[in-house]
Amino acid sequence: SPCQIRQACASRRACLIARFNFIYAKERLDAEALLRPYVCNMEVVQRIIYVAAVESFRVAKMAFWKVKVSVKETLALHPCKGVVSLEVAALDYIACHKDLYDVCSSIHEVICSMNMHPKLPCPAEVDFIVISSLIRDLCRLAFSMQTLIPPLDVAVGVDGELFNKTMYYRSFDSDFTAAFVAYHVWPALMENDAVIVKGEVVTK
Repeated sequence: SPCQIRQACASRRACLIARFNFIYAKERLDAEALLRPYVCNMEVVQRIIYVAAVESFRVAKMAFWKVKVSVKETLALHPCKGVVSLEVAALDYIACHKDLYDVCSSIHEVICSMNMHPKLPCPAEVDFIVISSLIRDLCRLAFSMQTLIPPLDVAVGVDGELFNKTMYYRSFDSDFTAAFVAYHVWPALMENDAVIVKGEVVTK
């Protein structure tokens, strides 16, 4: 029923937000430790992880769109009685059938995108596959977040932007008097235009 779907969506939302927080608190730091033998500059390490997070969400959203189109086409061929719309039925179906998502393909796409990123080391210096576990978890999380109504997404920051205290925390090594963001450590989680979980930046 629509009420049950709303309750399930609320429960999934809470679990996914908790998962986002856990990745930030634990898996992000594990990824930093994996990168340190290859990259001695901590700023570069943090930039790598931030780009990995943003790219994982971008790639997973594209994959989700393709899956949703396919599922809606299939469900439209077998309509069922009820007040639930085709869109809601498709989101619910995808949420219950996570095997529809080819996460390995997304991991490959994220790493390829990172290899071409102008602010990251070239492939000869570091193979981003060392943080494939983090990328996998972020892609799966981002994909699942698209089944929510409304979906959750990350904000994409720009170096040099004005520091926004409602969207970000300053990193401990920041200049707390600086007004501009030097670089981003972790993206903020958004629901439409509202900040659900603050990100982290370095100001200098």
